[in-house]
Amino acid sequence: MKSPLRSLVTAALGVFSLVAAPAFAAKDVVFAVASTFTTTDPYDANDTLSQAMAKSFYEGLFGFDKDMKMIPVLAEGYEVSKDGLVYTIKLKKGIKFHDGTDFKADAVKANLDRVTNPENKLKRYGLYNNNIAKTEAVDDYTARITLKTPFSPFIAQLAHPSTVMISPAALKQWGSKDIAFHPVGTGPFKFVEWKATDYLKVARFDGYWRKGYPKVDTITWKPVVDNNSRAALMQTGEAHFTYPVPYEVADVLKAKPDLELVAAPSIVLRYLSMNTQQKPFDNPKVRQAIAYAINKDALAKVAFNGYATPAEGVAPQGVEYAVKIGPWPYDVAKAKQLIAEAGYPNGFETELWSAYNHTTAQKITQFIQQQLQQIGIRTKITLLEAGQRIERVDTWQDPATAPVRLYYVGWSTSTGEADLWRIVATEAVQYRVLQKPEVRRRHQECAADDRFGREGEAVQGRAGNRLERCPMGAARRRETSLGAQQEAVRRVRDSGCVVQFY
Repeated sequence: MKSPLRSLVTAALGVFSLVAAPAFAAKDVVFAVASTFTTTDPYDANDTLSQAMAKSFYEGLFGFDKDMKMIPVLAEGYEVSKDGLVYTIKLKKGIKFHDGTDFKADAVKANLDRVTNPENKLKRYGLYNNNIAKTEAVDDYTARITLKTPFSPFIAQLAHPSTVMISPAALKQWGSKDIAFHPVGTGPFKFVEWKATDYLKVARFDGYWRKGYPKVDTITWKPVVDNNSRAALMQTGEAHFTYPVPYEVADVLKAKPDLELVAAPSIVLRYLSMNTQQKPFDNPKVRQAIAYAINKDALAKVAFNGYATPAEGVAPQGVEYAVKIGPWPYDVAKAKQLIAEAGYPNGFETELWSAYNHTTAQKITQFIQQQLQQIGIRTKITLLEAGQRIERVDTWQDPATAPVRLYYVGWSTSTGEADLWRIVATEAVQYRVLQKPEVRRRHQECAADDRFGREGEAVQGRAGNRLERCPMGAARRRETSLGAQQEAVRRVRDSGCVVQFY
């Protein structure tokens, strides 16, 4: 039982991924999670948990194994044109959607056309629209995708957990918005019912194309935001899996002979972002003061019981080519000096929001609140529920008027690529970063140059010079250019747009 279910949670990695599982088999599985889901539509989800849950009924063309190595899923293979613009993808045959229709190339076109259509206002629009020019169904089992500019990690982008294949017939029946309440994919389970605050249930799909799977009959995903309650469900056997494991009781659960605790390094980075479009966070000294004022080592111990380490770079260390520049030091005296130089010797009042409403998020925001009080910054904490997060953050269209100020959230490079320019280029997160058009132009310029790389290789010659003028380097670098990349990433960190924790 554990093998197929574990594959469902690999996309939902934590700081140190902690997943508790029973050491016995069950046909009806309960999976306790820390937050409510925002949607069942991966193209409209920004949270890792919702995307991981959707893997029970959706699949993509490509994916990743447990070691983050790319593997074909619904695709058989692909070819790339010499200019790096045209991707021809061969599809597997004999696969059916849960509604009985055949999976064919028209599904690839329907799904990519949907997400690249701005009228649909999907949250993952920016992830694809930046580089997909058009998608065509060449024949029933051949899809052709033409890019606007070459982009070497494109197949990794197709392996992103949001790039799933939804039944074209279901999309036609329910429409782009209501498909979230009627998901129809090719995955091992089919959707049964979703009661947002209570549970989401899926049942075995007997027509699943991988023979012998799934090994269980049903999965019930149950949001339990309180850590103690979630741990109790595991100990009584009412839940068979939990994610994330409540860190404060991880060692207790680990000692239980009928439970298995899985801990592994993660590709998730947790951070405190700041709305640089609003005062006082438009002042770099204020942002830097906040970074100095928070003791990241103590935070890792208090909130995560040691299952976290302070971030040492913009990209998580589980990502290939991630650069270590060292954690931001804890220095209250320096923080007080900077906040005074910024014109706020007595501090100020502001809002501190969390993207999560579980117990760990409460501990983290309270810790931040206490730390910032040392330099006179007084915060009001709000733990956002899923609906509030969508309304106040995820769907807000104008960065200049966004109500968010300080925002505790997380980020993971779900493609396994450190193409960090996309953080700035994507509309959905613009309010968290620098808005200057010149900055955005340079990011796009850097990414365009780098895209000619193939499978981890980078264009030689001007790589180092490009990084010197780029606020943030893109991912594909040879070792010879890492020094320049390190300096570029350090400059981004020193701008203080975010405080990276772990």
